[in-house]
Amino acid sequence: MRVLLVEDDEQLGESLETALRLEQYAVDWLRSGEPVRATLGATPYDLLILDLGLPGVPGMQVLRQLRADKHALPVLLLTARHTLEDKVDGLDSGADDYLTKPFEIDELFARIRSLLRRREDRRLTRLEVAAISLDPAEKLVEFQGESLDLTAREFAILEILVRNAGRFVSRQRLEEGIYSWGEEVGSNTVEVYISRLRKRFGSTLIETMRGVGYRIPA
Repeated sequence: MRVLLVEDDEQLGESLETALRLEQYAVDWLRSGEPVRATLGATPYDLLILDLGLPGVPGMQVLRQLRADKHALPVLLLTARHTLEDKVDGLDSGADDYLTKPFEIDELFARIRSLLRRREDRRLTRLEVAAISLDPAEKLVEFQGESLDLTAREFAILEILVRNAGRFVSRQRLEEGIYSWGEEVGSNTVEVYISRLRKRFGSTLIETMRGVGYRIPA
């Protein structure tokens, strides 16, 4: 799962970025609201964590523009504002949840899991293709009726391929699904994970087209 964090407080932002990565989320961190729209247009994300008290373009303006663009990305607001009016305003403007500062990191993770489950429920609870049954919300996968334990990045790559069954997915798109900005990506990282998946699911499951990408036949 890839998360976009927008937080101008350096100490809090660094702490959240580290905590999210330890929970196996790919996370990118912006310090202001100006680049959010362009960033969301260039990279696919599963969740936006948005601080309201941003310099320049306020978080509420970012949120309203996002919804005006018909962007359905789940949004979790972070704010030091505690009044009921502020919460109602945030939710009415299109936020999916609202967390006031200071907060416990476990509560943040619980709210993230809840938002991601709700998103998966709206999409499709279980994905099935080529004898693979994949539950994105619960992070469960079965192959030919047997449960398999995959690493977080193996699961992320498999989910992208399953969601795009029948279409080739580029190596860059797969890298974007498992790495945050600034993380060093080895030249053959995707190939390593594809090799691991082929060992689990059979050598013919994932097709390769040189210079194009990878696919699971529909």
